[in-house]
Amino acid sequence: MPVRWSDEDPAEFDEEAFKIVDDVIAKAVHDVSVEIRHNLANLPIIFEDKEDFGIPNIEWSSCENFTPENGVGQIEKFIATWKRDSAWLYCIDYMGDTEFDYDIRHKYRVRWSIPTRRKPIPRATACVYFTISLSKIKPKTLPVEVFYIFEGNRLVHKPGKSRFREIWLKNLVESKILMMETVTF
Repeated sequence: MPVRWSDEDPAEFDEEAFKIVDDVIAKAVHDVSVEIRHNLANLPIIFEDKEDFGIPNIEWSSCENFTPENGVGQIEKFIATWKRDSAWLYCIDYMGDTEFDYDIRHKYRVRWSIPTRRKPIPRATACVYFTISLSKIKPKTLPVEVFYIFEGNRLVHKPGKSRFREIWLKNLVESKILMMETVTF
């Protein structure tokens, strides 16, 4: 039944509006609680160990044992834990180091591509940039800190904290190929 509001009684309008909003909120809360109860995917799961969560990591070397060469080896070892198609090939380049007040940061670039027999030279590559930080103020026996980002992204990943997705590499390569197709000379 439609409700008619007169300009003479705004209190009646407010009362009816509050009643409607309260009813809608109560129904939404009820629907959400029923959905949560019947959907097993929404059950809270508490993981005690990182291994159970399925985010791979490796043991990184201590600051005192680190060299740029073993940094390449450790990045290779870490990348080996990523679930990806075996067609992806990569090369790791050491980009140098930068000294700051409290740490020294070693930079690496991992360039990914999928060469094929018909196209051994890939049309596009995707890069992942690793930074290995050696603290000057923490004990030298602590492991190095490692961070990595995907080309064109700002999200900083940390080994053992975020899970690799192969689609990230695919999206980078596909977007570069699409962009190159629009450029004509």
